[in-house]
Parts: sequence; C-alpha cells; structure tokens
Amino acid sequence: MKVALAPTDYTGQTPCGGDSPLRSFLRTETGSTAVLLAAAIAALVWANAGPGSYASFWDTRLSLAVGPYGVSLGLREWVNSGLMTLFFFVVGLEARREFDRGELRERRRLALPLAAGAGGMAVPVALFLALNAGHGTGAGWGVAMSTDTAFALGLLAVLGSRMPPALRVFILMIAVVDDFLSLGVIAFAYSDRVVVPALLVAIGAVLALLLLRRLGVRRGVVDALLGVVAWVAMLESGVEPVVVGLVLGMLTSAAPATRAELERASGVFHRFREQPTSELERDARAGIASAISPNERLQRVYHPWTGYVVVPLFALANAGIELSATGLAHAFTSPVTLGILLAYGLGKPLGIVGGAALITLLSRGRIRLPVGWGAATAGGTLSGVGFTVSLLIASLAFTGPRLDEAKIGVLTTLVLAPVTSSAVTAVIGLLPPALRTRALLGGAETIVDLAVAVDPDRDHVRGPRHAAVTVVEYGDYQCPHCGRAEGVVRELLAGFGDVRYVWRHLPLSDVHPHAQLAAEAAEAAARQGRFWEMHDLLITHQDALTSEDLRGYASGIGLDAVRFEKDLSAHRGAARIAEDVESADLSSVAGTPTFFVNGRRHHGAYDIGGLTVAVHTARERAESRT
Repeated sequence: MKVALAPTDYTGQTPCGGDSPLRSFLRTETGSTAVLLAAAIAALVWANAGPGSYASFWDTRLSLAVGPYGVSLGLREWVNSGLMTLFFFVVGLEARREFDRGELRERRRLALPLAAGAGGMAVPVALFLALNAGHGTGAGWGVAMSTDTAFALGLLAVLGSRMPPALRVFILMIAVVDDFLSLGVIAFAYSDRVVVPALLVAIGAVLALLLLRRLGVRRGVVDALLGVVAWVAMLESGVEPVVVGLVLGMLTSAAPATRAELERASGVFHRFREQPTSELERDARAGIASAISPNERLQRVYHPWTGYVVVPLFALANAGIELSATGLAHAFTSPVTLGILLAYGLGKPLGIVGGAALITLLSRGRIRLPVGWGAATAGGTLSGVGFTVSLLIASLAFTGPRLDEAKIGVLTTLVLAPVTSSAVTAVIGLLPPALRTRALLGGAETIVDLAVAVDPDRDHVRGPRHAAVTVVEYGDYQCPHCGRAEGVVRELLAGFGDVRYVWRHLPLSDVHPHAQLAAEAAEAAARQGRFWEMHDLLITHQDALTSEDLRGYASGIGLDAVRFEKDLSAHRGAARIAEDVESADLSSVAGTPTFFVNGRRHHGAYDIGGLTVAVHTARERAESRT
C-alpha cells in the first residue's frame, strides 16, 4: 500500500532541515495579516462603542523604576515606542538576512530596491505636500510614505496567484528599504529636541554590543541589558527609541552555517549520545546553536511575537477613531485624507516603477527588475497600503481632528490597494500570452547560486542532454530525505519533456557511515556505463548498502564483477566524489537533498508541487529571454 505524503513531508534535510528563513518570514507576515486586520476592526468598534473608555485606557500611565531612575509613559506610548522596537528589530534582522543570504548578497542589486523604495516614498510625499500646500498640514508628509509589509504581502497572497514568485521578494526588499528610510525620517524629522549626552550614551551602548560580538562574546542577557540601556538613553535623548531595534537587528549576522560547522556540531552530539554527561550535554547544545546563525535564531523567536502580538496591539492602540457620517464627509474633503489617498493610490506605484526605471536607464540595462514591468506595477499598487509606520508617524505629527483625518486616510488604503491592484492584474490578464509572460517575468538574469555549472560531458545527466531547465540535486544514498525525493524527481521528469536532472554526490559520512562507499559504488558502475542503474538500486535500498549488498547490485545489473571489485577496492571514484563535494561547499550546500533549478537554489518543500512551480518559472524565464 502506497502512503500519500503531504508537502510538509518534503521539507527535511540531512543534517539540517526546514523551510528557508525567507519563506518562514513570508508565511508569518501573510498569516498575521488577518490578526492585524481583526485588531484594527476591534479598535474601531471599541472607540465607537465606548469612546471614553478607549481613550482613558490607552492614556493610562505606567511607570517602571529602579531606585531613583525610571520611565513613565502612557500605555499607548509603551506600545508605540516600546513594543514597536521589537517590530523594527525584526525588520533589521530581515534586512541583514537579505544582505547576507538573500537577493542583496550581490551588492550591485542593492541599487534597484533603494531606487524603487526611495521613489516609492518621494513621489507620495511630493503629492501629499502639493495637495496640502497652504493648509498648515504639510508637517504630516511622513504619514504618506510608508508601506505596511504585513498587509502588502497578505494582499499579494490573496490577489497575486498569477504573479511570479519573485514579486514577493521584490516587495519585501522594497518594504525593508521603506522601513529603514522611515525610521530615519522618524529619528530626524519627528523627534523632539535632541539631548546630546543621552544620545551619546545610546551610541556607546550599541558600540559596546558590537565590540562584544566582534570578540565572540554572545550572551543573551548581556545583549538584552545593553539594548535596554540604549533604548532608555534614546528615549531620554528625544530621538524616537524604536530606531534602536532596527540598528540592533542590522548588527545581527545571518551568515549560513558551513558544512564543516554542521559536521562539528554532529560530532559533539554523537559524543554526547555515546556518553550522556551534563558537560557533554552543554557542549552539544552550544555546538548545535553555533551551527545556526544568530539572525535566524532570533527571527524564529521574535517574528511570531511581533506578527501576532506586537503589531496587532499597536493596531488596537492606534486605529480607534470615532466614525460618523459628518466626520467621514469632512475627512474625505480634507487635504490630509485626500493627500494620503492620492499618495498611496497613485504616488506609490508611480514612484516604485519610476525609481526602478530610472536605475535601469542609468545603468544602461545592467540592473533590471527581477520581474516584468507589469508585475512591478501590480507590486506598486499592492505597496500602496499604509498602516503600522503611517499610524505611528500620524500620532507624532498630528493631534485632534487632524489625527482622525490622517487615520481615516490610512485605514482607507486597506480598501484602495486591493481595488487598484485588481485592476492592474485584470489588464495584464487581457494581454496576448507572449506579451503577458514578458510583462510578468521580464528578462533580468537571476542570481546563480550553483557555483560549478553543469557539464554534460562530466556530470551524471538524466533526460535531454540540452534542455531548457536543469534540476541539480546534491544527495546522499543513505539520506532518507533523498530517498523520499527520488519519487518526486521521477514524476517531475515524466511530466516534463524539456527537463534534465543531474545527481551530484554529497555523502555525509559523519551521520551516514555507508554513504561514501555507496557513492563510490555508483562511480564504479559509471565506469562501465551503468551509473543510473546502480543509482536507482542504491537510492531505493538505503538500508542495505554494505559491501556485500553492493556486489549483489553490481551482479544484478550485469556489471563485470572483477572490474567492479577492483575499482571499488582502489577507491577510483573517490576523486570524482570529492569534486562534487567541493562544488557543494562552493555553492554553500550544507545538507541533503539540496536542489538547484537552472542554477538557482530551490528553497522550501521539494514535493512535486513545489518543484513543478520552480520548473515552470525557470522555463518561462528562459523563454522570455529568447
């Protein structure tokens, strides 16, 4: 009886498994959108059902003191300046992850999101100022510039099923730039008079933290203490203290673990398994923790909390306004509300597309969008939704009726953005197929993660020698996840006539004692022209890989037994396997199975659905460049 496996059964790796940090980040962002929306609705209901209780509750003072020193803020201020520091800490972590592991690891690609993000802020601000000129409301220009990442990605998940996967990453990169620049605006344009001594204390605490990290001292308690000192000092300096969160996040490395580090962690764990003492248990925990980047560990801890608790609390504290027919009619004739709607509805897409077009023109086409111009326009309309940072700046820029008008404008963007993005998507859908593909995918080259290109004369290739799409797998014959993926690969090849599959060896001898010998057996079979016959037997008989088993497989597929035995005994395939292992290290492969599709590393589930989407995208991109 064949047991059907869910996509989540195809996410494991040896020795490290799970989804990529980026996919986990996206999943939390989109999943928390519903919670955020519910909190905003709850705030509106509360503010209209009991306006007095809503205002008095969030104005309640809460003081924290240690001896003569303390901080006293209203509950809303504790949320806006305190808890939101964690939100921007996560934003900083994601920005650093993009620099170390994501799209921005090629530094030349930084110019595109910078230009698109800056354009997506400058044009909306200009439109807001133009509409508010002479009304005494120009000081609220910062409200009209920031995209809410959670809502933008949530809308993309609902409305963007026809959009290329790269659009999610493009929006995320713009949102990171957006948040970064917005924090600069808050720090310099919406902060009180700066108290220099307190600011110097904050800078000193951050520098001390950076020095400790350079010295290799990583203690969560010490980091937290220095972070609190920096936050309190920044609060006393008059600069909005949420900036501390972004800075600390940006300082947290996201460099991936190397295979050597994983092997060391595995070795420590095996020693603990053989002799489970308290000392070895402590070493095992430290070894395993060291093999995971601090950035990823902290994201896993804090991102769900910010997505499901902090930001919804912020919405509950700030989205509550009293609604009435008269108030709404006044708001929608107010330059503040209309300026915000014009900025987000028209300014955002114009600024993002215009900024991207400008950098493409200045670079003479060397820097291009990772998606087509149609998808970029749809992404610009999806980015035309403001909430978190917009409401934060509104509370700093306005009071009284003007604040309510700004909040109404910001909340209305939650309706405006899906309407405009749906219109753009519908227009793209009316284009002829070839033009539609070009509009969605564009012609930009993607990052090539595979360090050593496929050579049909050297690599083990299954499928057409020259195909539009190449799927490369780094695998281990004793890895159970590789055995599970084998059925997916066969189904993939059966469903596509223009896909070739390449197997490269990565025997993880520290956890799979028979993997190296099995790989050498496959190479011995390859010397007799029977690699794939031996490969199929090895990958489907992972629990029987002893020397005697290998001899039986050789005999079963008709190999010259004497020659096979000599090649295996002399380890004639070891050099060939070592070349594969070296190429895996150059490509930052740390576990098996790891897949590359047209040179681009495939993240997430390697079930038939996940790989099919990757192959379709790679093929369409290849066709769009021909």
